[in-house]
Amino acid sequence: MKTPLALLLLLASISQVIAADPITIERPFARASAPGQMVGGGFMTIVHQGGAEDRLVSATTPIAREVQIHSMNMDGGVMRMRQVEGGLAIPAGGRVALQPGGLHLMFVDLNAPLVAGASFPVTLRFAKAGEIKVEFSVEARPTK
Repeated sequence: MKTPLALLLLLASISQVIAADPITIERPFARASAPGQMVGGGFMTIVHQGGAEDRLVSATTPIAREVQIHSMNMDGGVMRMRQVEGGLAIPAGGRVALQPGGLHLMFVDLNAPLVAGASFPVTLRFAKAGEIKVEFSVEARPTK
């Protein structure tokens, strides 16, 4: 009997979902930062069940001076990172993945290093859905 309960608790922690009708945030996480690193990346999937497009217009967190929405694209064989101006469109009935190597939140001027196993709050602001408070977990950087 203990094994199924432990498995259920493990699955619940892995598949963290935060819902604020009609927006759902799936698996918000950041990567641990290296010593002296002043920025960090935040990742999640935004699911929109509403009937009209919404926009992620900004975000704030107490762990950084500023949060920016960034894209990463290949440009002439060089990976370029740029701030997304005007917010990130979330299509009606769609999902937008913020993931390493692509769209992401950039936590600028970290107050302290991001340590694996820790978590921190982020407030996401949507044009229509309003504010959604999310807890980001910090994961270890992948080893190559």
